[in-house]
Amino acid sequence: MRIAVTGNTGQVVTSLLERGPVVGHDVIALGRPALDLADPASVMRTLKAAKPDAIVSAAAYTAVDKAETEADIAQAVNGEGAGAVAQAAKALGVPLVHISTDYVFDGNANHPYRETDPTGPTGVYGASKLAGEQAVLAAYPEGSAVLRVAWVYSPFGGNFVKTMLRIGGERDEVSVVADQVGNPTSALDIADGILAVLSNLAANPDPALRSVFHMTAAGEASWADFAEGIFAASQRHGGPAAAVKRITTAEYPTPAARPANSRLDCSLIAKTHGVALPAWQGALDTVVARLLGPAT
Repeated sequence: MRIAVTGNTGQVVTSLLERGPVVGHDVIALGRPALDLADPASVMRTLKAAKPDAIVSAAAYTAVDKAETEADIAQAVNGEGAGAVAQAAKALGVPLVHISTDYVFDGNANHPYRETDPTGPTGVYGASKLAGEQAVLAAYPEGSAVLRVAWVYSPFGGNFVKTMLRIGGERDEVSVVADQVGNPTSALDIADGILAVLSNLAANPDPALRSVFHMTAAGEASWADFAEGIFAASQRHGGPAAAVKRITTAEYPTPAARPANSRLDCSLIAKTHGVALPAWQGALDTVVARLLGPAT
């Protein structure tokens, strides 16, 4: 398949550019200035010109804290922009995978969130991403799958793993929040999952394949657990490490509230699409090894 993915430099975009050709797909990244989610006309024009067989809607406004003071921009990009991508996919008659987030939930549940659980974003970013989900499914329900992911890291761009490795080389101890729990997920694994879902959408018209799905790595961790896992992997590969001091969310205030519970139940996508991402610990070791290797 010829797959157009929105965005130029994001972790999922870059992972798709790497993983797609491995399984025989031609992946093209389309981002600003040619494709600007804040300019719906550019979205339709650029995607039509690309003549894709499938589309991945991966570009987004992702500055969670900054969104609190840039609500209009976040909504334009993550809400209306996502809808514009769906409209283009419908006009082209090709399957669409739209990437969303655990931030559509308030984080107060005592279980991993299911797709049927009520949404309730607590900040602008989460609200804008929820608006994007709704816009996609309103515009193109017969051709779209929405994939909610969480705690994304990779060898590319800026992310928590890279931050911890840098800090591990600078100091002996780092304070990390221990009362927020989620599923650390490699963007490389997310890319593989997206490609599998797209193949299913292209091959099978079953409406059950076109819905909202949760897709994260197996296993859960707090941010402090994740940091300890990063440093353990780093030490295995000869890299830096620091002691982790466990702190509370209250001790690390941010402009936008973070969900205390970001865990996602991924049983539906496993049952419906046959997609189950690997455990986070092994995926993390792979990414850390790449980041510490001579080619990075």
